[in-house]
This record gives sequence, structure tokens and C-alpha cells, in this order.
Amino acid sequence: MKKILNVFTLLLAIGMSAICQENKEILVIGSINENVDQEYTQTLKKMFEVSGSEESYKTAIKQMFTMFKKQYSNVETEIWGDFEKDFSQTSINDLAEMIAPVYMKYMTKEDLEDLIKFYQSPIGKKFAKNTPMIVQESMQIGQEWGMKIGEDFAKKMKKKGY
Repeated sequence: MKKILNVFTLLLAIGMSAICQENKEILVIGSINENVDQEYTQTLKKMFEVSGSEESYKTAIKQMFTMFKKQYSNVETEIWGDFEKDFSQTSINDLAEMIAPVYMKYMTKEDLEDLIKFYQSPIGKKFAKNTPMIVQESMQIGQEWGMKIGEDFAKKMKKKGY
């Protein structure tokens, strides 16, 4: 899970850096947002909230700010608090608007509403609550599996003379 969050944080940091460096980028993002169905986006944000995804995004934003604080160590503490509060909500809203077109390709608004119902059910709440641990443990097993495949591959390549 930590690796996923680190990758997500890096992607967010790169994206935010690009936005800050080029005013053109803000215009491009704005034009994307204008084309997004706001009702669909609100439903997507609700799904993020009840599924636990929103909390994961907030954690990623906090990690990103930890990196920024190291990079800009001369900035006062109270300024960081204001920035974090502002960016945590704004960034999640922006992310939902930016990612909505992707979801729209594969999921209808009704699909999202069904997912919301699922995540509000007892089993959905249990699944959302346990997903971070499942992902973390699965990643560890996946790493072991990947290492085993890599070792087996290297042995077979060596047998073939490579």
C-alpha cells in the first residue's frame, strides 16, 4: 500500500509541478473540467468517499506535502497548514473532475450508484475498511512471487546459455 501511495504521490507532485510551471496547463485542465458531467462527477466523488479512496488520496496529499516541506524548509508552519487544508479538498475535487472521463468510458452513473450502495452495505464497509491491509499483504506476496519468477527465468536463461 505504501508503494502505491508513494507512486500516487509522485504522480500528483509531477502533475502539480507542471500546473504551477505553465499557465497553459491550467487552461487545458479547465477545458477538460468544463466538458465533464458535474452530476456524474459528484456521484464519482461520493463513490470515492464511501469506498475509502478519498482517504487514500488525502494520505497521498499529506505525503506530498511532507516532501514539499523538506524542499521548502524556510516556509513558516502556519502557511503549510493553510496550504494543506486548501489543497487537500481542491486537489480531490480536481482529481475527480480529471478522472471522471476515464470512469465514464467504463462505468455509467447508475453503476457508480450501485457501487455506492454496495460500499454503504455492511459487507461493503468491511471491504473498504480491509482493502488497505489486503493490498499491503497482497503486494508483499506479489513481490515474493515476482522474485521467484525472476529467479526461475534467470535459471532457465542460464541453462540456455544466456
